Amino acid sequence: MNGVTHSILRVLEYLQSRGDEVLVIAPSPQDSGVPGEVHGARVHRLPSVPLAGYPNVRVALGGVARVKRILAGYAPDVVHLASPFVLGWRAAQAAHQLGIPTVAVYQTEVPGYAARYGVPFLENWAWNRVEQIHLLATRTLVPSTFARHQFLGRGIPRVHMWRRGVDTRRFSPQKRDDAWRATVAPGGERIIGYVGRLAVEKQVEDLAVLAGLPGTRLVIVGAGPQREALEAVLPDAVFTGFLGGEELARAVASFDLFVHPGEFETFCQTIQEAMASAVPVVATGRGGPLDLVENSRTGWLYEPGDLAALRSRVQDLTGDDAKRRAFAAAAHASVQGRTWQALGEELVRHYEAALPGSRTAGTTSGTTSRGATL
Repeated sequence: MNGVTHSILRVLEYLQSRGDEVLVIAPSPQDSGVPGEVHGARVHRLPSVPLAGYPNVRVALGGVARVKRILAGYAPDVVHLASPFVLGWRAAQAAHQLGIPTVAVYQTEVPGYAARYGVPFLENWAWNRVEQIHLLATRTLVPSTFARHQFLGRGIPRVHMWRRGVDTRRFSPQKRDDAWRATVAPGGERIIGYVGRLAVEKQVEDLAVLAGLPGTRLVIVGAGPQREALEAVLPDAVFTGFLGGEELARAVASFDLFVHPGEFETFCQTIQEAMASAVPVVATGRGGPLDLVENSRTGWLYEPGDLAALRSRVQDLTGDDAKRRAFAAAAHASVQGRTWQALGEELVRHYEAALPGSRTAGTTSGTTSRGATL
């Protein structure tokens, strides 16, 4: 499950608790047995096709007119554009034509993916699309200071910060499991863990630089189109496949160190989940991790592309138990209070600020509303 989907589910839970009425407009999935309602929100499915090379990612079919008819029939107070690029672009156009305010949430650096997927000539086109969407939006929410600077540098107005919450009851050091550790590292090795989609933009192959570190075992949690290629590049790593729920919480808490080599993370929810589990982090010094990881206290950041630094930082923490424990304690403390409840309240204030006649974000009124999420 990607970070966008995870955050949408947490938002739907919060809106359900408020009594809001929500319609989710989404591409149809591969599975036919998907629910028509999620956390109290009705789900309207649009026909879709799989993204080339990544069949689990679906691209909705149909034009602006189709989305406009759905929105006109539902008459929401506000439209929430979740990581808008294809369907979200149509929704931005449709809502604008109908005069419905929109809150556009920037969650995926699609333009940065272009070079990773071998089509760098599409990067400028992708940025033009992103700009078109967010220039139309009543309010844009970004998850990190890096993304905020990107948008302001491109002249996109009405940009506000909205980070992500973390479930500190689910992700907790208490979930550490010595029996699970023994299955993946029977020699008692220090466990270096990665959690995320196994896709080109995540740059998991960079972790090959960790091969041969004494007394360590690399564990890769996740699924995706790159798994077979990564198994060849990382022959000594343990690949668990997709883990969710308590299985995922147990695995993360059982790591000694969390690594994330991707350079195109607008936030990186898995870093927060590792820190909530009292696991220090080594990540690239670009994008969302810049806000999440405090160098020499909760983990280490390294310059993008400097794989020697990645290896050195990992070796520093796997080879020094006292330092790693100190970093782990600081990481755990740093994410306490970042609840989805608090982030949900903040999001509703952004919705209210987008409504006609609003002059300020103000405070949550407590009144319920209708919204559409795409």
